[in-house]
Amino acid sequence: MTDQRTSGTATVMFTDVESSTDLTTRLGDDAAASLLTTHNAIVLDQVAAFGGHDVRSTGDGFLVVFDGATNAVRCGAEMVRAAKAVGVQIRVGIHTGEVEFIDDNARGVAVHAAARVMAVAGADEVVVSETTRDLVEGSGLSFDDAGRHALKGLSGERQLYRLVPADLAASGR
Repeated sequence: MTDQRTSGTATVMFTDVESSTDLTTRLGDDAAASLLTTHNAIVLDQVAAFGGHDVRSTGDGFLVVFDGATNAVRCGAEMVRAAKAVGVQIRVGIHTGEVEFIDDNARGVAVHAAARVMAVAGADEVVVSETTRDLVEGSGLSFDDAGRHALKGLSGERQLYRLVPADLAASGR
């Protein structure tokens, strides 16, 4: 049996429930599990609505790929808004680059970069790489400078941007 391998440019998104351990401790196992189930449904509904592909769950988050950067950023904004409405704070990191797909899995430096971008995001934030920000130029989305960051395992510092809160409130489709 051989693996199906393809590669190409994709926009990679990682999501994470902010302070999920604290949430579980505060709510208890059953209530936290119920809230996580609600969170998962919200995320997967938005992934489908914005044309993304759910690659895998990371326990309290997701790895998702998109064909285009604008849909990824708008999806992230809508995820944050919808999760916040049910009392869950998430953080989202997005990067665009070359991705290798083996069967239904995604790998490569771009995947690692997206995970590191997400690690910079705080609760209710969508943080994107400079590459992704440049690709959404003209989309009407606005970003604040999130600074230069040394991303673990990647060379040099990378410029990151935070989606402005007004765009989180009105992400549009």
